[in-house]
Amino acid sequence: MTELLASPSASNSSFPPGDEFEFLCALAAVELDPEQIERIASWGISKLDWSEVLRLAEQHGVLPLAARNLMEYVHGLSPEVERSLRSAYEANLRRSLWFSAELARILQHFERKQLRVLPYKGPVLAQSAYGDLGLRRFSDLDFLIAPADFERAKQALAEIGYRPSADLAAPVERFFLHTGYERSFDSAAGKNLVELQWALLPHFFGVDVRVEDLLGRAGKTFVGGCEVPCLSREDSVLVLCLHAAKHLWTRLIWLADIAETLRSRGQIHAIDYPLVFSRGRALGIARILGVSFWLVKNVLHADLPKPAEEMIAADSRVPALGREFAERLARGAAYGFESTEYFRLILKLRERRSDRWRYLWRLVWTPGVGEIAAVRLPEALFPLYRIVRVARLMRKLLARADS
Repeated sequence: MTELLASPSASNSSFPPGDEFEFLCALAAVELDPEQIERIASWGISKLDWSEVLRLAEQHGVLPLAARNLMEYVHGLSPEVERSLRSAYEANLRRSLWFSAELARILQHFERKQLRVLPYKGPVLAQSAYGDLGLRRFSDLDFLIAPADFERAKQALAEIGYRPSADLAAPVERFFLHTGYERSFDSAAGKNLVELQWALLPHFFGVDVRVEDLLGRAGKTFVGGCEVPCLSREDSVLVLCLHAAKHLWTRLIWLADIAETLRSRGQIHAIDYPLVFSRGRALGIARILGVSFWLVKNVLHADLPKPAEEMIAADSRVPALGREFAERLARGAAYGFESTEYFRLILKLRERRSDRWRYLWRLVWTPGVGEIAAVRLPEALFPLYRIVRVARLMRKLLARADS
């Protein structure tokens, strides 16, 4: 595919050569207005490094979306190039259709077991936000479930061929229901195809969204002709912004998810923005919302509804943080998600002092997978994993100081 894309015809351009990332940003939208279309059509595509364009599109999860827009709006691509781009879109569509059928099968089984779950991201997001299963890439099915129902849901998945990706002793699994937030499951079709999540974020983040509340506010949508439960539109905005922030906005697809959700395309009910912001402030994530909206506006150049603009203006720290994350996104900065840099950046995203202190407290005292792997303790002594956690953190800090 890379070789085929190496020879698009030249066109006049006022844009600097070689800005593959900016070109990709221009392609990362479902519906382009006339100005965006003209911008893409007049780009000097002969000056682009197409192997880099494709690498970035793959890395940022927007290859199917970019392929569709390239085929539709960029003239002069050879027939071989168009076939290759169409192949990328169609391959993703086939995989998405398989996931959609599997989603329906799993939900039907959960319903027979009288288990209430809430699928989000994956096919539900592709259909509701993008309007086309082929435009949004995903690699698994995510289900939110009340913590009390986890064990029953795990058994229900086993009945239809899914097993936990990692073997955990029963006491450890019970422990993770308090300190963790998700478990992955494999089947004969592949690894890590399903995730059960009883929280949106690990405990130490200190953003305590109750899954039971999300379930209680859930709506309905259609995926592949089947009616399925989905997050309310207001909760979708909050959840997508939290998910992007957890990963420090390191992929364009997470910005595109927010941008497409903010557009009320084909939706009966508009987003209740005062309700979104009220919930965001109550959770202490108003700054996360503001940075997310700033990045959508300034990286993807997407139009924002007026309430989202007001959310940006409400916090004077948002523009500086937005520029910092935009610069890191453009240069493909990677983070070690157990690094002090990552924890420092997450801390900067909390606007309330009480939330920052809670985050630090939980970060220090919440054991994780590393602590369990480092020392094996009987269940009666599991509280001592907090001491193991502190010791491991101190070792990391000392090693950093020595280097």
